[in-house]
This record gives sequence, structure tokens and C-alpha cells, in this order.
Amino acid sequence: MSTLPHPGFGLGLRPVHYAELAVGVPGVDWLEIISENFMVDGGRPLEWLDRLRARYPMVMHGVSLSIGSAEPLNREYLSRLRQLAERVQPLWLSDHLCWSGLGGAHSHDLLPLPMTPRIARWVADRIAAVQDGLGRPFLIENVSSYLDYRASTMPEAEFVASVCERADCGLLLDVNNVHVNAVNQGLDAQAYLDTLPAGRVRQIHLAGHTDRGDHLIDTHDAAIAEPVWALYAEALRRFGPVPTLIERDDRIPPLAELVAELDRARRLAVPFGLGDGLPDRHEIRHPGRPAGRP
Repeated sequence: MSTLPHPGFGLGLRPVHYAELAVGVPGVDWLEIISENFMVDGGRPLEWLDRLRARYPMVMHGVSLSIGSAEPLNREYLSRLRQLAERVQPLWLSDHLCWSGLGGAHSHDLLPLPMTPRIARWVADRIAAVQDGLGRPFLIENVSSYLDYRASTMPEAEFVASVCERADCGLLLDVNNVHVNAVNQGLDAQAYLDTLPAGRVRQIHLAGHTDRGDHLIDTHDAAIAEPVWALYAEALRRFGPVPTLIERDDRIPPLAELVAELDRARRLAVPFGLGDGLPDRHEIRHPGRPAGRP
């Protein structure tokens, strides 16, 4: 297994913050880009990307892979993704454990999968093919869900764990999504964390949600809620030092507010080997396949 540097605490890159980040922001250790925003042939987005890449380590996070679709993998999309990865040289790439399109139509949403052993094997084999094709470490993210399938026979955490183990990939643990699903579907969030294989968790997402009274929606448009902070502390206790990133996609505040949330995450992580004493190149094990493995 290969090793990866531990980048520390990062932010999702959004255009409103390009200029400020380009001159350097203390407390922001690395950036996560939305891959599709930069899968273009030229122009200002790529100019900003190159400028920011010179200052910050980056990872690439996709929203359109539709890894759980019943259709063949989109080879054109994967080719463009690999080209972008050659330009960015990310620490790793990631996408969501979901499906989002069928028959050429795209839902523009991250739709959950029926959770059965057969589907777990199916999607895991597709993830393994993507990771091998990219020749780079690949992480899969748990998604928020607002429905159940009658066909499901596995608890969500067991399904996620099974996929990661069979695919031999890392897990991008979205703590807010665990909380949202726990509230909406009556899951035990602590039991969810306890079910996940600790060696697979390679990155953590933190984000805000909207409380509609009888259910939560993963909107990324608000500050991180207190129950999510509490669950993050439990995740650190369970998984140890994990690179942590804050997402904000709407009602984006001044950068200083997001850095303040990063500082809170950093303080919570200090007892677990992260935070103020983070070494420059803290090594973690990554289960990704080497490039070219059949």
C-alpha cells in the first residue's frame, strides 16, 4: 500500500475566494476542487487553478461520475478527469457513492443506491475499475438520503464498508451526511461510525444543513451545526487523525468565517494528533491500487 502526506485542514475552493486565497491565508492548509468546474479547455478558471495549485496542495472531488448507475462507465468523462488530474497532480480524487443519471439524462442530484450485497459488489467493481484507470488513489463518499428502498437488505454503514473493502478504496466520510441520515431515518450515528473500517477513512467532510423541523436537508449553506461538531469529535476518537475539509456551496460567508470553523476543527483534533502540532508530512496508509494493476 502507498502512503499519502497528511495535508491538515482545508476548504472547498469557490470562486468568491480565489483572489484572497491566491495571496495566502493562514490556517488553510489545502484545497479541494470540484473537478467538473475545471474540465474545460482553457480560460480564467484554469488560470486561477494553476495559480492556486502553486500555493496549496489539492484534491479533486467529483459530482458527476454516477458510479452506481446501471449504465457503462462514461469513458469520455474519465478521460477528461484523468487529463485534469495530470494538470493538478492531486493527493487523491473522490466522488460519491450514488447514481445521478440514466439514459443520457442527469438528475443534478446525488441519488442513493439500494443497499444489497449484489449492488455492493457491482458498484465496488466499478470503483476499482475507475481507480485502476486513473492510476491514483480514489475515495468514495457516503451521501445524504431522503428515502429508503424496499429492496435494501443491508444497513447503510455495512453497505459502505462492504463497498470500500471490495473496491480496495478509501472512504471520504461526510460527517454531516451521517447526522442528516441519522435524524431523517432514525439511524444510530455512533453505531454507524463504529461499523466503518477505520483503515479506510482517508478524509472527512464537514458542512452545514437546513433544519426543516421534521427532517434535515444537506444544503451546505449554513455554519456547521453543534450536533455535527459533536459527531466529528466522535469520528476523531474512532478514526484518529484524518484530513478534514469544510464545504460551503451557498450563502458563502467571508473567508474569515470559514477559517474560524477550520480553527475549531483543528482544536478538536489536537488530542488525536492533529492541530497546532501537526507535522509537515504526517504519513497515513492508503489502500489504493498502484497504477496499471489489472
